[in-house]
Amino acid sequence: MFNKMKLWKTSKEQDLQDDRISQILAHPIPEHVAIIMDGNGRWAKKRALPRVAGHHEGMKTVKKITKAANKLGIKTLTLYAFSTENWKRPKTEVDYLMKLPEQFLSSFLPELIEENVKVSTMGDIDRLPASTRKAVDHAIEKTRNNDGLILNFALNYGSRSEIIDAIKHLSSDLKKGIINEEDIDDECFSNYLMTDSLKDPDLLIRTSGEVRLSNFMLWQLAYTELYFMDVLWPDFSEEHLLEAVESFQKRSRRYGGLIGEEIQ
Repeated sequence: MFNKMKLWKTSKEQDLQDDRISQILAHPIPEHVAIIMDGNGRWAKKRALPRVAGHHEGMKTVKKITKAANKLGIKTLTLYAFSTENWKRPKTEVDYLMKLPEQFLSSFLPELIEENVKVSTMGDIDRLPASTRKAVDHAIEKTRNNDGLILNFALNYGSRSEIIDAIKHLSSDLKKGIINEEDIDDECFSNYLMTDSLKDPDLLIRTSGEVRLSNFMLWQLAYTELYFMDVLWPDFSEEHLLEAVESFQKRSRRYGGLIGEEIQ
């Protein structure tokens, strides 16, 4: 009897969630969602576990949220997986973090292929261990013809170094005469960034309660809607993603201008 009650409750909850998703899909969906996945270490500490246990649990959340984003029709999901500053962490933790992409992609790649997800990366990938690069390159190759959700991992990524590199490349092209000074504008500069093939994020989510960007996509987030949540990344659920998207849908994106009755 109790099992039947549990099944009924689960079924009812699923129906409510399906209705909620239907209502969300009736309104504009953010095309590009970026997430700063924060709080793995604190999640582990609260449970008297080593920090790596939090990272392992966080990997499970990545799978869950990737599926949920795909279901919502989000076109690009960028995840801040490892920053250029993360090398400062203890070697044992860094070594574990370097193994996570291989673990994640080896177990989840068949599902990514089946769900038409395309894997991409941004960051200084050359500095990553050979085994990590091999796993990432393999996933990129296996999903290169997929045209569904782009799952973009920011690995060994830092926005300031990205911008400096972009300036160097732009300056070099300027000296070579490939571009002219009058050609330089927002669009031109964006073409020199690691996200040149991607639309700027519509929505940024940061978990764990911290309210800062932490050197993440500083140029690209200029007009992005920001959503900070006081929930640790391993506890981040599909419900939390829906909550963030619903908040996005209630906002008015003016890009510095006025709309509707504000003009009158």
